[in-house]
Amino acid sequence: MPEFTFGRNKRLLTARSYRAVFGDTRYKVAHPNLLLLARPNQFSYPRLGLVVAKKNIRHAVDRNRVKRVARETFRSAQGYLDSLDIIFLARQGLDQLTHSEQTSLLNQSWQRLCRKLEAEK
Repeated sequence: MPEFTFGRNKRLLTARSYRAVFGDTRYKVAHPNLLLLARPNQFSYPRLGLVVAKKNIRHAVDRNRVKRVARETFRSAQGYLDSLDIIFLARQGLDQLTHSEQTSLLNQSWQRLCRKLEAEK
């Protein structure tokens, strides 16, 4: 049974980890409000990195809400994600969606990423 937590080991923590994903993106899920970039990692679990720029989401409270929703949906979706390093990039307009719309959009994005993984196998 996979562990559905979001501890320190499930996060991309270093600039080197982020550069590795940006430099060698194997999977991409795009939407006008967000972008997911992913590449395989050597661990047996997925890891998530968040990029929520002030340029795209102006207020800190909105940036924090977007990050909270991204972490929560990742936490629940990690059971069907393979060992990947994933970067979530927020785009303009994501903060204009309601909480339920953000959750739905992110759940759909995780499912699209999962389908891309399955198609490659």
